[in-house]
Amino acid sequence: MPQYNICFLGFGNVGRALARLFGTKRAELSQSYDIEYRITGVATRRLGWIANPSGFKLDNLLAGDFDQPDSTRVTNVNEWLEQARPEAVLETTSLNIENGQPAIGYLRAALTAGAHAITANKGTVVFGYDELANLADRVGKRYLFESTVLDSAPVFSLFRECLPAVKLRGFAGVFNSTTNVILEAMESGRTFEEGVQVAQELGVAETDTSHDVDGWDSTVKICALARVLLKVPLKLDSVRREGIRGLDSRTLRLARAEGRPFKLVSRARVESDGSVTASVRPEQLAGNDPLASVRGTSLAAHFELDMMPGLTIMSHRPNLQSTAYGLLADFVNAVRKNDLGS
Repeated sequence: MPQYNICFLGFGNVGRALARLFGTKRAELSQSYDIEYRITGVATRRLGWIANPSGFKLDNLLAGDFDQPDSTRVTNVNEWLEQARPEAVLETTSLNIENGQPAIGYLRAALTAGAHAITANKGTVVFGYDELANLADRVGKRYLFESTVLDSAPVFSLFRECLPAVKLRGFAGVFNSTTNVILEAMESGRTFEEGVQVAQELGVAETDTSHDVDGWDSTVKICALARVLLKVPLKLDSVRREGIRGLDSRTLRLARAEGRPFKLVSRARVESDGSVTASVRPEQLAGNDPLASVRGTSLAAHFELDMMPGLTIMSHRPNLQSTAYGLLADFVNAVRKNDLGS
């Protein structure tokens, strides 16, 4: 049974949830998928680059003990990869909405070193998809990113594996949990600021909440979906973007009472000339709209296809474990397909 070296690039909330999930699923990975693993590298902005070729003890890592026997601190990603020798790098660093760096550079280094590159960072898809996908193909590894849009709900893998020869005409979605929570708090009579606080307490808000409330998070997700599913390199400034700051509690309460609630809706559509138009803005949705029922932290995407009038995918109340599971699933799929030679 092969043993895979894995490295965690980023060890914040998602990275730690992923490490716990690897521990929980250890027996199942071994018994059902013939996968054994050891964690040979951890890197964070605060801690730096730490390698342990013999493998970290997981419980100690989760307790904050990084200086375990055989641990070595190095100065950069290339030295780290050389010491840790990973078969897969699982990347959960922060999003840079300007250029996707330094995550793109880290994943480039991982692939060049012979590791699968698995990420929850949507900036790598928006700004680096062509480069990373082509590099992965050249070196015979996988670049996978299922957790970037709907946490663990299958979107990219669904189109890649289950929907051959289908033409995507467009999509719409509720892609941001924070704005859902804020709008529902305001529907109940709370202020915008109180809604932000609720989202922060739930742990779904970005560190910079303007990324959520001003529509940047949703815009990046539209561009990621457009690049991979529509094969169009849609730029952030090509998306018409409007956040939720202009909505007030009275308007939201009346809309909910009418059965036509407001949501921050992301849309992209392929026009007759092949171009793509896209927007992120608050919309008042009809009660029978598939996105109108999305509540709380749930997320959803609705796809318009030539083979069916509509296909809706919902991630119901996702949490850190949901995001972590998307990364774990990508890891399993990467190493299994690589071992099968496909």
